[in-house]
Amino acid sequence: MNRRLVVLKTVLWALVGVLAAITVVRFTRGLGAVTNLSDAAPWGLWVAFDVMAGVALAAGGFVVAATVYIFGLDKYRGFVRPAILTAWLGYIAVAVGLLYDLGLPWHIWHPAIYPQHHSVLFEVAMCVMLYLAVLTLEFAPVVLEHPLFAHPLYKKVLKIVKTVTIPLVIAGIVLSTLHQSSLGSLFLITPYRLHPLWYSPIIYVLFFVSAVALGLMTVMVESLLAGYFLGHKIRTKLLSGLGVAASGVLGLYAALRIGDLAVRGVLSTALDGSWQGALFAFELAVSTIIPFALLLSNRVRSSIAGLALCSGLTVAGMILYRLDVCFIAIARPAGTSYFPSWMEFAVSLGIVAAGTLVFLLLVERFKVYDHEDVAPAGLTPSYEAGTLRGLLPGAMAFPRRYSLVAVTAAAVTVLFLPIGPVRPESTPVAAPRTIDGVSFERDDGLGSKLMFASAATLAATSPDSRPLLMIDGNRDGTLVLFDHDGHAEREGGDASCSTCHHLNKPLDRNSSCNECHRDMYESTRLFNHESHVSELGGDEGCSECHTDSQAVKSFETATACSDCHEVETPSDSLIKLPDNRWGDAVSYVDAMHDACVVCHERRLTQPLAQYAADLDQCSYCHDTNRSARLADLVPRRQSRSTLAGGHR
Repeated sequence: MNRRLVVLKTVLWALVGVLAAITVVRFTRGLGAVTNLSDAAPWGLWVAFDVMAGVALAAGGFVVAATVYIFGLDKYRGFVRPAILTAWLGYIAVAVGLLYDLGLPWHIWHPAIYPQHHSVLFEVAMCVMLYLAVLTLEFAPVVLEHPLFAHPLYKKVLKIVKTVTIPLVIAGIVLSTLHQSSLGSLFLITPYRLHPLWYSPIIYVLFFVSAVALGLMTVMVESLLAGYFLGHKIRTKLLSGLGVAASGVLGLYAALRIGDLAVRGVLSTALDGSWQGALFAFELAVSTIIPFALLLSNRVRSSIAGLALCSGLTVAGMILYRLDVCFIAIARPAGTSYFPSWMEFAVSLGIVAAGTLVFLLLVERFKVYDHEDVAPAGLTPSYEAGTLRGLLPGAMAFPRRYSLVAVTAAAVTVLFLPIGPVRPESTPVAAPRTIDGVSFERDDGLGSKLMFASAATLAATSPDSRPLLMIDGNRDGTLVLFDHDGHAEREGGDASCSTCHHLNKPLDRNSSCNECHRDMYESTRLFNHESHVSELGGDEGCSECHTDSQAVKSFETATACSDCHEVETPSDSLIKLPDNRWGDAVSYVDAMHDACVVCHERRLTQPLAQYAADLDQCSYCHDTNRSARLADLVPRRQSRSTLAGGHR
C-alpha cells in the first residue's frame, strides 16, 4: 500500500470534515458568523485566494493546451490531460468559493440573464462560466474512453468531441486571456485605495503575464507531487523545458512590473523603509526574481529539488501578489482593519482538499496519466484497493478510515464554532447635505442631469445655481444628487410632501428620512419604551397602552401606535406602513431605494407621460463620475501616495 497516499488522503478528509462543519454555520447564520469581513473590507481571503489566485493557478490548462495544439510541441502532450483536469477542478473550486463569499449565493447564476455590459465583473463572470464549459468538453474524452462508456452512442460523442479539440483549445485561450486580464482590470477603479506599488494602469497586463508564469509553474508542481504521492515517473527533461519557458515569462513580468513603477515615478517607494516597501520587495523576490535567476541554470533545471524550489516559490509568491492586491495593500478608513478568521482559512483549505480528493479519484479511475510510467523504487502504483473498502456492505459502502477521520474532524470543529447571535456592525446615517448644484438637459430631452456647481462650471455654462440635497448616508462617495425643490414643484408644491414623508415625529413636520431610518444597512427600532414611560408618568401609566390586564404586557399586545399618533401618518402617502404598530424602520438604503425606484417605475407605466427610458435604472440617480467631481471640489491635504497607501 502507498503510505504516502494514505497519509495525504487522511489529512485531506480531515480538512473536508472541518469544511463541512463550518459550511453549516456559514449558510445558516450568514457571513458575519464565520468571517471578519465588513463594509470597509468586503473582499477578503475568499476572493483573494479562492477566486483571484484560484483562477491564476488553473491557468496551466490553457497554457499547456496552447503549447501542444497551437505551437505543436507534441512532446509535452503527456502534461495536457493532468493540466486540463487541474484547471477544470480549479474553476469548479472558484465557483464553490464564490458561493461561500456571496451574500446571496443562490443568485450566482444571475449574470447569465441580467447582463451588465459596462461591468468588468460581468465579463469575468461570463468568461469563467464559458471557460468552465470548454474545460468540461476538453476533459470529456478522458471519461468517455472508460469501458463503462462502451456504448456506440458514447463512442460517437467521443469522436465528435475529439474532432472539435482545436476549436475548443482556441476558445479556451481566448476566454482565459479575457478573464485573466480582466481580473486585474477590476482594480483600475482603485487609484486612491490600492498602494502605488501595486496599483498600475497596466495591472490587467500584469495579471495576465503572471497567470501564464503561474500556470507553467503549477503544472510543474502538480507533476512533482504526482511523482511523490502517486509513484509516477518524473519527466525531468520535459519539466526543464517548461522551466525555460517559465523563466522567460517571469523575466517579462519583472520587467513590466519594475518598468511601470519607474515610468510612473514611484519605484523609490519600495526603498522608503515602510512595511509596504519591504512587502513588495519580498513578494517580487519570492515570486519572480529568485525563480527567474535559478531557472537560468541548467543544473537547477535538471534537478528535481531545484524545480520543486523554483515552482514552489513562484506559486507562493504569486498567491501573495493576489492577496496584496485584494486586501493587504488596500487602504481602509481609520480605525478599521481586516485579518481573516480561522474559519476563513479553514474554508479555503477545505475547498482545496475536496478538489484534490476528486483529482485523486479521477486519476485512480480514468486514464489521466500514462500508466506505463515506471514507479520509483519503494513505491507501488497509486491504485489503492483500500479507497473502496466499505463502511457498509453493498452499494452503500464508504471508505471506513477516511469517513471516520472526516466525521471526527467535523465533531472537533463544532467545539470551536461561534455560539450566540451574530451582532451586525452599526453604520449610522449622516443627514443629507445641501449644496449648490446646476441642472443640464439630458441629450434625449427627457429630464435633466445634476452636477456640482463650481465657479468654473457657472462661468462656462451660465446656468442658474440651485440648492440640491447630496444624499450620501455613509459618506463613502457613492452619492446621489436630489433636486428636492424641483420634485416638490412637479408633484404639486407643499401639498405633495406627504408623498414621501410618510411618517413624522411628534411635533415635527416632514421629518427627514434619516430621523427614523438611522442605520445604512440594518433596520432600527422606532418605538422607545423608556420615553413613553416617562411621558405617561412612570409605571402608573402602563394601562394607557396595555389596556388588557389579562394579556402579557408586550409590544404586540399594546395599543396600536396609530390610535394615539393620528396626525403623524399622512393618509395620502404613497408609502404605506406595514401595520398600525411601528416596530422597525428598514435600513436607509432600502428606504431610499423603495421610495425612489418604486415611484420611478410607476412613472414609466403612465402612457401619456414622457420619461427617460432609464428612469428606473441605478445609473439615472447614481452617477459614477460624481465621486471624482467631488474630489475636485473638496480640498485635500493628503498627497496622492498617502491616499493610495493609507497606512502611514
